[in-house]
Amino acid sequence: MLQTRQKHTAPIWHQSNGEPVSCYDKIAVLNENLNDLRQESQDVLEDALLMGCDEAQVREVLEDIIRSLENPFQK
Repeated sequence: MLQTRQKHTAPIWHQSNGEPVSCYDKIAVLNENLNDLRQESQDVLEDALLMGCDEAQVREVLEDIIRSLENPFQK
């Protein structure tokens, strides 16, 4: 795929009570997962564009995927 390495600032992760997540290992896992998601999404976008798909539609599909995620831990 195209090399489009941009530096992204990792978010400050917060617990549901607003307190920041302070465990280094948890933060590392969250940031790694986010980087994996970003790279996979970039690959999907690039593949779709190379196949002639409409960029706006691809972005909409990716956004819909995120919006459709379910929280399996809801009380």
